[in-house]
Amino acid sequence: MKTLLWKTPGHAAFLHVPDTRLVGVYHGVMTDSAAIAHLKAEAAQAAADAAAAKAAAAQAALDAALATGDPDHPEPQAEESAQAATAAPAEPGGEQAEQAESNGQDTAPPSNTTEAPPSQTEPAPPADAPSSENTEHTENAQSTEDTGETRSADGSGDTGYTAQVRSGYSFSSPTLPVGTYLDTLAGGDPAPVPGLNVGIPLGLLNRHALVAGATGTGKTRTLQMLAEGLSGAGVPVFLADVKGDLTGLAEPGATSEKLAARLASTGQAWEGRSFPIELFTLGGGPQSGAGAISGTPIRTTVTEFGPVLLSRVLGLNDTQTSALQLVFHWADSQGLALLDLKDLRAVVDYLTNSDAGKEELKTIGGVSAASAGVILREIAALEAAGGEAFFGEPALDVHDLMRISPDGKGIISALELADIQSQGTLFSTFLMWLLAELFETLPEVGDPDKPTMVFFFDEAHLLFSGASKAFLEAVVRTVRLIRSKGVGIVFITQSPTDVPDEVLAQLGSRVQHALRAHTPADAANLKKAVSTFPVSPLDLSRVLTSLGTGQAVVSVLDEKGRPAPVAPVVINAPAAVMGPASESTVSQVLSSSPLKPKYADTVDNESAYELLAARVQADAQAAEEARAAEEAAKEQAKAEAAAAKAAEKEAAKEAARQEKEAERLEREAAKEAERRQREAERAAERRKREVEKTIGSVGRQITREITRSIFGTLRRR
Repeated sequence: MKTLLWKTPGHAAFLHVPDTRLVGVYHGVMTDSAAIAHLKAEAAQAAADAAAAKAAAAQAALDAALATGDPDHPEPQAEESAQAATAAPAEPGGEQAEQAESNGQDTAPPSNTTEAPPSQTEPAPPADAPSSENTEHTENAQSTEDTGETRSADGSGDTGYTAQVRSGYSFSSPTLPVGTYLDTLAGGDPAPVPGLNVGIPLGLLNRHALVAGATGTGKTRTLQMLAEGLSGAGVPVFLADVKGDLTGLAEPGATSEKLAARLASTGQAWEGRSFPIELFTLGGGPQSGAGAISGTPIRTTVTEFGPVLLSRVLGLNDTQTSALQLVFHWADSQGLALLDLKDLRAVVDYLTNSDAGKEELKTIGGVSAASAGVILREIAALEAAGGEAFFGEPALDVHDLMRISPDGKGIISALELADIQSQGTLFSTFLMWLLAELFETLPEVGDPDKPTMVFFFDEAHLLFSGASKAFLEAVVRTVRLIRSKGVGIVFITQSPTDVPDEVLAQLGSRVQHALRAHTPADAANLKKAVSTFPVSPLDLSRVLTSLGTGQAVVSVLDEKGRPAPVAPVVINAPAAVMGPASESTVSQVLSSSPLKPKYADTVDNESAYELLAARVQADAQAAEEARAAEEAAKEQAKAEAAAAKAAEKEAAKEAARQEKEAERLEREAAKEAERRQREAERAAERRKREVEKTIGSVGRQITREITRSIFGTLRRR
């Protein structure tokens, strides 16, 4: 045995050949071009065989790792080997030559070879040697054979990753179809494998999902296709018609040459069908924008919306949000219903601008005038942006979104929002409120065979852009817990990076359309997106940037909650019209709606605005009465004081008069006493004289009598 050095540009190989076959070799260099060509072809074949064996071994190792239940972390060596085997062609080397020798292949040159001159170190390419293009074609063909990407309708001939995909998506439970497997590992252009369907288990849709991709890659059609599949399975659907072209769900699709070619390549069993649809609008005000539809109004009350979500809509900071929470707390404690924005404005104004309200506010904490001013300004701005029509009664009953048609199809509730540019924040926050309302209303169901409802959250970046920490915590909590209510959420956005990691971690399924890498930022986002997929032999960076419109990479959880193989797919064609429905169809849908009479007219019930107006009026009346009473009291006090003063003066006057009278009476009494004394004295004097006179007369009489008796005579007068 001798060792022969064979060199071509970029390659070198040592071939072991028998001594008897080694003719015309000088300094280890072959001179016979025909022999060189023969040996080169045999070496390439041997190298390809070795590469195939290596790839098969690596794939077997990867399959074994997946079978052990840890598909996200296969053996590193197996993963690296698989990637190396599938990413780069094998190079001929000593091992390949030894393998060829052991198989009994003839590697010796013909006997008529001649020696080369000493200066010749490398042979010229032979005229009949295989070209580089032919070699590449051979390697690609061999690669196709090595990976086993054969296309059999029943999968009997599948090997390699195709077989793994077919096995990974052969679910025993009902499945929501997504698309047909797109073979990207075979040589040439990626081609669909007819009959190899990739889908999402219906029972795992409450683990939520993500549909992402650059603009124009087919996200809307994927949304429509998923909604159709869910409706056909009897699952109610809520979605937002941002572009105004999902009304076509109400009309069956029509065939075309393009569609026929697509169906022929994928093997999809397609039939044009329509689906039951209910058209809604955000609020009851006039709709604007191209293609605006006046569907059934969706409203809710300010109280049900809550301070956290409302703060998000109003763009308040943490301090202002706390102030708004105090306002809600006080209104609840007072039994004041916050139905619309004028109710909220009335409460804020009452607490911050009225004397009675300021006193009330002191009992729950203070709200600065600056915070109150910001809240009132933002409320006015929201009213001008259409919020006035959205907040009010009758409020939406979420059970009206979970209806089933008589033929067993889930009703597709489509929120028509043609003017999302001016209502983006309100729209996204409304969707979040609706999820929260579903969570509060629906009972616990665990893990049902199919979801009770699937909620498509379009333009998800509007929800998370600039959101506060409290708001994000509320979103994460709702997404995490609503699974037990049987509700599935599908976020639709342009890039997975638009969704916070805390939310992204809750999404069990993913349909990733093409991503672009035109800028460094795009490249970074692409790298992040690739890192979120389970490990696979696919070069996802290349696949995601090369996908066409209507193609995507799918990653789902299997029935045991494990990641199924990552699968590029051709998205199934929707069965309904892919675009707006005709005006007559839209009119028929609107006129036949059973919900529009229930929600069409706004009801203005007594609420905080009226109650506070009455309270303010009563307070004003009471204040007026108090003021009048105070004035009357003052007047009465003044009158009483004047009366008292007059009485005092009169009393003094009377006292003086009485004193004078007393003095007069005293004088008169004295005079009377003096008079009486004098009269008494005179009377006494008279009596004395009379007595004396009487006595004198009696004495004289007695004397005369005595004299007469004595003398018997009486002197005559």
